[in-house]
Amino acid sequence: MRYIENFKKYLPLLQELVSRDLKTKYRRSALGFLWTVLNPLGMMLVLTVVFSTVFQQSIDNFPVYLMCGQLIFNFYNESSSMAMNSIVDNAALIKKVYLPKYLFPMSRVCSALVNVLTSFIALLIVILITQTPITWTIFLVVFPIFYTLLFSLGAGMILSVMTVSFRDIKHLYGVITTAWMYLTPIFYPMSMLPAKLASIVQKNPLTIFVDMMRMVVLYNKVPPVIMHAKCWLVCGVVVVIGFVMFKKKQDTFILKL
Repeated sequence: MRYIENFKKYLPLLQELVSRDLKTKYRRSALGFLWTVLNPLGMMLVLTVVFSTVFQQSIDNFPVYLMCGQLIFNFYNESSSMAMNSIVDNAALIKKVYLPKYLFPMSRVCSALVNVLTSFIALLIVILITQTPITWTIFLVVFPIFYTLLFSLGAGMILSVMTVSFRDIKHLYGVITTAWMYLTPIFYPMSMLPAKLASIVQKNPLTIFVDMMRMVVLYNKVPPVIMHAKCWLVCGVVVVIGFVMFKKKQDTFILKL
C-alpha cells in the first residue's frame, strides 16, 4: 500500500515526463505525430514490396500480417531502447532533487505506448484498404499490447540499470534488437523455418505477443486461456526481475552518473 500511495503522489510527474518525451521527439517536425502513422505505413509498403513475392504462397493478406508483427516489435524496440537511456539522460535532474527513479524508465515506456496507439490508425487504414473482415475480436487487441507493455517495462528497468554501470550496453543493444527482429516472425511464416530454428523462434517471448495480435486482428479468433497464461508468466518473470534489480541498484545511480 505504501508503494501504491507513493506512485499516486507522483502520478502527475509521470504524466509530465511522458508529455515532455513526446514533445521532445517531435519538436521542430512539420508533421509531428503524423509520423507515428506514416512511419509504419511506409515500412509496410517497403517490406510488402520486398517480401510479398517471396511469401505470397505462404501468407494470406500479407500487408495486415506484416503490420501486426511490426506494431508489436516496434513497440517493444522503441520502449525498451528509450527506457534503457532514461536514467543517464535525466542525470542532471536526479542529482538535484529526490524523485522515485523508476518514473523515468516508466515514462519512456508510456511514451512508446502513446505512439503505438497512434500507429494503430495505420493498421486500421491497411485493414480497410485490403478489405480485411473486421469482427468484435479486434477489441481484444488490448491484450497483446498490454502484455508487450509489461514485458517492455520489465526489460526497460533491467536495461536502465545495466546502462548506468556499462554505457556500452546502448551500442550493443542495437545489434541485439536487429538479431531479435529476425528471430521474430514479423515478415515470414513459421512454416518455412527448419525445426531447430522454429523451436528457437517459438521460445522468443515476442513471438507469442505477435501471434496473439494476429489472432485477434487478422484471424478473428479469441486467444485460448493457455496463451494468456504463458504471457502472464513471461511478463511476470521479467517485471519482477526488473523491479527487484532496479530497487537494489537505484541508490548507487548517483555515484555513477
